Amino acid sequence: MEKLCFELEDVEVTFLDQLILSIPRLAIHQFDRIGIVGKNGTGKSTLIRLLHGQITPSKGSVHIIAEAAYFGQLTAPEPEKADPKQIRSLGLEDKNRSKLSGGEQTRLKLAQLFSEYHEALLVDEPTTHLDTEGKQYFLDELEYYYGALVLVSHDRHVLDQLATKIWEVADGSVTEYTGNYSDYVAQKEMEKIQQQEQFDKYQKEKQRLLKAAEEKKKKADKITQASGSMTKKDTKSLANKMFMTKSRGTSQKAVHRAAKAIEQRIEQMEEVAAPTSEKQLYFHQSEALKLHNKFPIMADDLSLRVGKRELLSKVRFQFPLGETIAITGDNGTGKTTLLQAIVEGKEGIILSPKVEIGFYRQMSYQFEKEETVLAYMKSRSDYQESKIRAVLNAMSFTGNDIKKNVQDLSGGEAIRLVLCQLFLGRYNILILDEPTNFLDVFSIEALEKFIEGYEGTILLVSHDKAFVDRVADRVYKIEKQQLTLLD
Repeated sequence: MEKLCFELEDVEVTFLDQLILSIPRLAIHQFDRIGIVGKNGTGKSTLIRLLHGQITPSKGSVHIIAEAAYFGQLTAPEPEKADPKQIRSLGLEDKNRSKLSGGEQTRLKLAQLFSEYHEALLVDEPTTHLDTEGKQYFLDELEYYYGALVLVSHDRHVLDQLATKIWEVADGSVTEYTGNYSDYVAQKEMEKIQQQEQFDKYQKEKQRLLKAAEEKKKKADKITQASGSMTKKDTKSLANKMFMTKSRGTSQKAVHRAAKAIEQRIEQMEEVAAPTSEKQLYFHQSEALKLHNKFPIMADDLSLRVGKRELLSKVRFQFPLGETIAITGDNGTGKTTLLQAIVEGKEGIILSPKVEIGFYRQMSYQFEKEETVLAYMKSRSDYQESKIRAVLNAMSFTGNDIKKNVQDLSGGEAIRLVLCQLFLGRYNILILDEPTNFLDVFSIEALEKFIEGYEGTILLVSHDKAFVDRVADRVYKIEKQQLTLLD
């Protein structure tokens, strides 16, 4: 029997009197590989920290049986704890530790994590800053790991490669699904189908009972009308009249009782909600914004340098109108530099005269003035309010979220709002630099739907393989100072 590593019983975690997590029981065994998914702010990181003993539950008990290592999003690397062989394998031995990029810091933290064996690994968003090579290193190191793995990640490719169970965190609860992320999606889709079938069955039975109750009421009304329309000829004797009146009254009461009984059955039926349906969002452009040049972005002998280092050498390309083009490549090859050159229209870049570019950068967003989320969107878009609300809702701005002051938004909320504004804004070309970083899986899937419904041209950089596979019409790679179209 597999060794028990962690056990949570009757656990509740609250913050400022708000319930964050409520867990009747969860157990993690030695060979479990658990991927945790859920929207930002639902408690995924809280659950990981709970397992590591960093958080004490408000109620219940957390039994930590295994010796576990923790990888946090915000923890700083400690190079002295990493195996020199691991550091060398990542090409970090000669790096100035004070000038490491986000991806290099993540690699150093992973080298530290994998330098010693631990019975369990608790890993929170390890791939956010990693390029393809870094992600493959992470996957390779875990291929033959035989301890318990608990992984919070928004990277669906990583979850598909590693997870054998998915824990979905939503509304304070944790629901377990067997299989990897793709299996989880299939099970969720099956749940929707089953819920639709139950809803249809509920609606059909409810309508049948309502119709039956209505027919009973109509029958009672007819009895009443018949009683009131008797003629003198029909009531020759007082005895007959009294008998008929009593008979009709008894019959009328019986029909009313039958109708009431049916109505009570309707009230006692367990209500089944319809599954939430997501309509495809389309972003139609005004005639003034429409481009007619078949290749609105081109380059002729484009060379780019950073300092003394040449990133691109005499590159030529033509990016087609209306397509989604992905630029891939390892960290430091010049992807962001190329996007910046296009936005600035540097020498060698040829842009269609009517181009209006919306640019999403890898950075934290600061809002200049106080205004609500809805007001911010309305002032920067020509779409109707109903469309703006639908787009915000797709990016998890629900209920009173649209009344929030933009200056009070969290980092994740700010990113989601900026993405909404770009797709609803007055642009015909969108340039997105690592737009999936810091987004939860559900927001990434919403972004994919935005891209699918966008009429304009999109140029993006991403290390998220699943995302690129789903949205890109063409994929280019920067390698050896050249930009190559992949098959």
